[in-house]
Amino acid sequence: MESVTDSIVIVTTGGTIDKVYFDAKSEFEVGDSVVERLLAQAHVRQPYEIVPLMRKDSLELDDADRAAIRDAIAGRPEQRVVITHGTDTMTDTAAALSGLDGKTIVLTGALAPARFAESDAVFNVGMAFGAVQSLPAGTFICMNGQVFDASQVVKDRSRNAFVRRSEQEG
Repeated sequence: MESVTDSIVIVTTGGTIDKVYFDAKSEFEVGDSVVERLLAQAHVRQPYEIVPLMRKDSLELDDADRAAIRDAIAGRPEQRVVITHGTDTMTDTAAALSGLDGKTIVLTGALAPARFAESDAVFNVGMAFGAVQSLPAGTFICMNGQVFDASQVVKDRSRNAFVRRSEQEG
């Protein structure tokens, strides 16, 4: 039997990774999480549990939502946590999670929905799942093929990428 320290909890909050578009005018809603399907397709054997916490665009998240995410993670016995999250306010949520002692927390998302043929979602989820197993305790963001200390990263909208604060233009 696997111990809690071996298991990874994946908290889903919504965001682009789970968006479903309905028409050419970009009307959308955040659908059911695709993470379980992605991990099954990858034949992941590491024990994990998915906790579908909310289904929101990250621009709709507020301080109460961030507190709920923090409380959900703090109340879990697992030491390793992956959070799927919208990219626009991912760094805000990461900041709200700082100081959760003994936990390795990795936030990830997608710049294109997982349901799209050319999405970064599969790569990002896989990278976050691997990173959470090898990083020390702390809060991190995995995006664009990089692992960032969550306190040192920003989303650079002009480049549509996450970058270290020191690399941000202007």
